[in-house]
Amino acid sequence: RLLSANEFDQILRPKPGDWPTYHGRLDGNRHSTLAQITPANAGRLSLQWVYSMRAFNIETTPLVVDGVMYATGPNQVSALDARSGREIWRYSRPRTPGLRGDAASGLNRGVALLGDRVFFVTDDARLLALSRLNGALLWEVLMPENRQQPYGGTMAPLVVGDLVIAGVSGADEGIRGFLAAYKAATGEQAWRFWTVPAPGEPGSETWRGSAMGEGGGSTWLAGTYDPESGVLYWPTGNPWPDTDASEREGDNLYTNCILALDVKTGKLLWHYQTTPADLHDWDAQEPPVLVDTRYQGQNRKLLLQANRNGFFYVLDRTNGKVLFAKPFVNKLTWASGIGPDGRPQLLPGNTPTPQGTVTCPAIRGATNWMSTSFNPATRMFYVMASEICGTYRSTSFGPAARAAAAARGAGAPARGAGPADGAGRAGFTPANGFNGGGAGAGGQQFLRALDIETGKVMWEIPQTGTSNNYAGTLTTESGLLFYGASSGEFSAVDAKTGRHLWAFETQEPWKASPMTYMVDGRQYVAIAAGANILSFALPK
Repeated sequence: RLLSANEFDQILRPKPGDWPTYHGRLDGNRHSTLAQITPANAGRLSLQWVYSMRAFNIETTPLVVDGVMYATGPNQVSALDARSGREIWRYSRPRTPGLRGDAASGLNRGVALLGDRVFFVTDDARLLALSRLNGALLWEVLMPENRQQPYGGTMAPLVVGDLVIAGVSGADEGIRGFLAAYKAATGEQAWRFWTVPAPGEPGSETWRGSAMGEGGGSTWLAGTYDPESGVLYWPTGNPWPDTDASEREGDNLYTNCILALDVKTGKLLWHYQTTPADLHDWDAQEPPVLVDTRYQGQNRKLLLQANRNGFFYVLDRTNGKVLFAKPFVNKLTWASGIGPDGRPQLLPGNTPTPQGTVTCPAIRGATNWMSTSFNPATRMFYVMASEICGTYRSTSFGPAARAAAAARGAGAPARGAGPADGAGRAGFTPANGFNGGGAGAGGQQFLRALDIETGKVMWEIPQTGTSNNYAGTLTTESGLLFYGASSGEFSAVDAKTGRHLWAFETQEPWKASPMTYMVDGRQYVAIAAGANILSFALPK
C-alpha cells in the first residue's frame, strides 16, 4: 500500500516521548525535550528491565514509537514492550558466510520506521521491510550492483518522506561506495549517489591511479535531514587503500566528505571534504548535527561535527562554508589548522612509510561514530574525545599490487581489515603502548563540553579504564547529560558543569549510545551494553 504523509509526520514531528529515528530526531542532535529526570532526582534512577539480544557487543540505538521498542543485533530485529522489555516479536536470519570487516562481525546500529513498516539492513547489504505488527518480511532488495566487491551492511537506515535511505560498509576492504534511496512501499530504487565517481563524472579528476573502481567511500552512519530546505546531509568514509595513495593520487572525492543532497533526486548540492587525500583512515562518518541558532552575531543554519581527524567544525549548512574549525584534542600533529579555503594546513612528517610514521590522532581517531549532542540552553557541544597517537605504515594492497602479485604467482596481498577502531588493521600499529582502547599507556579519553563559538573546552571528565569506548552522549531539556564511561559505568552528569550525579556499573565495553523515551507518563533512559538492552527510570 502507499504510505501517507501523516505517517512521516510521526517521524518529522515526533511526540515528546517517542524516539523514532537513530539519532532521535532528523537533525541528528541527541538532545531530548523530556525533563522528568532532572539533576535533582537523577541519583534515584534504577534499572527497570533487561533484554538479551542473543549477541555480544551490540551497537544498536533502539527506537521507540507508541510504547514499542525496536532493537537490533546481527541479522535480527526485536520488538519489545518499552515498559517491561517483554518480547513482542523477533525477526532473524542466518549470518552470511564469507563477509569481511565490520559486516563479518555482525555489527548493526538499528532500524528505521515508517507507518506499519520497519526497515533494516542485513550484514550482506540487503534492505528489508518488515511488518511492525508481527515482523513478517514484506520486501527485500540487494543494494550493491557489483556482487564481486566486498560490500557489507551495518547501518541504521533513515526515512524521509516516502523514501528509505541506506548506505553500505566496506571501504576498508575495497568497494565503490554509494548511498541509495528506495520507495518505502515497494523497495523500488528512487536514486543512487556514488561516493566514488565513474571516469568522466564530476569529481573523477581527483583520482589518479588504478584504485578508483574500488576506492572506498562507505556510507554506514545515518545522515541527517533539514525538512525546511529538503536537503539530506550524509557523511562518507575513507578512501582505499587506507594508508597508501600510490594508486589513488589526488583528493579522492567524495570520500571523507559531508555531502548535501537533494533528498528527492539525490543530486549533489555541495560537499565539504574534511581530510582530502586521506592516508590515516580518518573517515568523516561522525554525526552531522543540524542546529539553528544565533552564531557569530547572526541567526544561522549550522552543521556541527567533531571529526575523526581531530577538528571540530561549524559549517553554514546552506552552502558548506566553514565558519569555524579548531582542534578539540591536544594530540594533533598532522595539520596546523584549517585554512580560509577550508583545507587543512598540512604539517610535514606525517606520510606513512614502510618503516612507520607516528601521527596523532591514531587510526581510531580523535573521536568516532559515537553520538554527540548540542544543548541550546548551555550552548555546548558534547563529544567523547580521544587523545591518542599511532604508527602508520604504508602498505601496497590495491588493485595494481594484487595484479602484480598474481602475475608473480605470489597470491594477492592482504586487504585492510579489522574493526572500526583500527586494531589489527593493515598499515597501522598502535603507538606508545596504545592498546586499541580509550585509555591506558598510549592514550586517554575525555568527555568534553565545547563552546561552539570559540571551541574552548568548558569542562571535561577524564576517563579511566581500558575499555574500547564507543558510547556517545545524550542531553535532555532538564540539564542532564548521559554517557557511557570508559570504566564501564553508565553515567549521568550535570550538562552545565560536568558534576557527577549517578552511575550504574555494567562492566561492559561500550559499543552503543544512549537514548530516552516516555511511556504512560514515565521517562526511561536506555542503552545497549554487551549483549543486552538496559532500561532505567525513576522509582514509581
